[in-house]
Amino acid sequence: MSEDQVVMVHSSAEGEIASSFTSRTTAGECPLGASRDPAGLSAFTVWAPHAGRVQVHVHGEHRMRDLIPQARGYFHGVFPALAPDMRYVYRLDGDRERADPAARYQPDGVFGPSQIVDLSDFEWGDRNWRGLELKNYILYELHAGTYTSAGILDEIIDYIPELKSLGITAIELMPVAQCPGTRNWGYDGVFPFAVQNSYGGPRALQRLVNACHQEGLAVVLDVVYNHLGPEGNFLADFGPYFTDRYQTPWGQAVNFDGAHSDEVVRFFVENAVSWLSDFHIDALRLDAIHGIFDRSAQPFLALLSSAVESLASRTNRYIYLIAESDLNDSRFVRPRDAGGYGLHAQWNDDFHHALHALQTQEQNGYYCDFGSPRHLEKALQHGYVYTGEFSQYRQRRHGNSSRLIRPSQLVVFSQNHDQVGNRMFGERSSALLTLEAQKLSAGAVVLSPYVPLLFMGEEYGETAPFLYFTSHADPALAKAVRDGRRQEFSTFYHEGEPPDPQAESTYLQSRLDHRLRHQGSHRMLWDFYRELMRLRKDEPSLRELDSSVFEVHSCKAGSCLRMHRIFQRDEMIVIFNFGDQPADCVAEPPSGEWQKCLDSAETTWMGPGSSLPLEFSAGSTVTLTLQPKSFCVFRRVPCV
Repeated sequence: MSEDQVVMVHSSAEGEIASSFTSRTTAGECPLGASRDPAGLSAFTVWAPHAGRVQVHVHGEHRMRDLIPQARGYFHGVFPALAPDMRYVYRLDGDRERADPAARYQPDGVFGPSQIVDLSDFEWGDRNWRGLELKNYILYELHAGTYTSAGILDEIIDYIPELKSLGITAIELMPVAQCPGTRNWGYDGVFPFAVQNSYGGPRALQRLVNACHQEGLAVVLDVVYNHLGPEGNFLADFGPYFTDRYQTPWGQAVNFDGAHSDEVVRFFVENAVSWLSDFHIDALRLDAIHGIFDRSAQPFLALLSSAVESLASRTNRYIYLIAESDLNDSRFVRPRDAGGYGLHAQWNDDFHHALHALQTQEQNGYYCDFGSPRHLEKALQHGYVYTGEFSQYRQRRHGNSSRLIRPSQLVVFSQNHDQVGNRMFGERSSALLTLEAQKLSAGAVVLSPYVPLLFMGEEYGETAPFLYFTSHADPALAKAVRDGRRQEFSTFYHEGEPPDPQAESTYLQSRLDHRLRHQGSHRMLWDFYRELMRLRKDEPSLRELDSSVFEVHSCKAGSCLRMHRIFQRDEMIVIFNFGDQPADCVAEPPSGEWQKCLDSAETTWMGPGSSLPLEFSAGSTVTLTLQPKSFCVFRRVPCV
């Protein structure tokens, strides 16, 4: 069995604890929310220790249905079968009506009632789908509301063939949990189990995942467990989901280690299992885990990874947890029996910062810690750039060693929703870099020894910005968000105003224009990305991440980096010139015959032209002159 396959093999006390959070569903007890019990009856389960009495109010009925108090603050009831489209709320102590915290659908938004949905009756067509190994992921991050003109999940299905032909193997969806209004990045979600109504709801997500799997594409879903949004968030009426012991940038921290935290952990573990089971999601991207505060001996993230591995083992699927973290802490992806959390991969922000600062020369904010070719050299060779060194930005030492992290456990990118959208004007690389520099960044990411991620539109140089947008109903909250954005950028931008997050025009500006893909340099760039991905898939030394050998060195020309990758008898050399002038680089390959298989400076790719040879014989010094902002790839010809 592949070392990448997720398998539950231990029977430790930790595993027993983790299983207790999912046994209520696997052992026949009812899951949270509204569900259908084995006899076909309708069952309701809610955790509400703050309430003395909980009733179900089904819309259209005058009478209330009482739930029976259970141990540890739960309420549960079983009633004659209700229609799958019936809407309901919980009445707490006879005077407050609230939607179900574990609702699977909020058809009228965060302030409306919940709707009963039987997710088990979807006709899946992916019976033979087991998923992909991490080393084969080529990720494509997209926002469901701005990727298409209609802004719905079903319309994304039309683009699956195009993404597959490009070379993408996994679509990563920004959060789809129900949030306020119709336009939002998704990180203001307040119903973690419900699929956003404006995207088409839960059936639309099932259809999208089913269509992806039938075309061989995995689906990753971004989930937010470090906070909930401020509007429509009524969890505190039910129980102590939050704590004031810790401060987060987004408000109260989730209660993962205080009194009653076992039930909070159950809520979010069950949420993860629901996405993976009910929607056949292949991996979860865990948003900003540095905002998850948990000092318990059995932390939430370790329990989550144990539960997910158990699910993967039972279903014989590849399932992963991919963390976003700015801590440079390898413990998150270390095995649990080695003192880690057992997550399977994480985003590597250092790679992005090193590449971006080198390409743009920006030095504001965290970019002040980057900007030299040596930073990118370390990122390419070892993963983290800061592994305990002093960070000027943080004014303290930062990070630990990433040498024991497998290459397939690090996700790298030249842009993503945060790095684009958190700029005041949402500029993409297409607005910041020349065409040559865009191709250079593409080569660094796609040919890196890590898992590459593209942000939607990057592959053809989309010119529309990706701005921050919201549609809050509360005028005071909308003003606070608007003022907060203005204050956030005041240090870095001395002219101009950030676009109004509440304005519909801000949202509409952020939609992709897919027509560009077929025009001029945009079409060339799309073809260029496709060729890069073809190389990555076809060449064993580029494809095999954890089993290959790779070395990265600076050339005497200070702007150049040389990467040598080897897997068995397959060898590739990639040379990057990040300078603004032509640069001579000594290839220093081992003996043999070498052929050029890609040169970004060639006129085929709308480059200035190249003087690099089509082939050369090694054994003596070989000096290659690279054009500014270009790279080349040479393959060793196998001996016959």
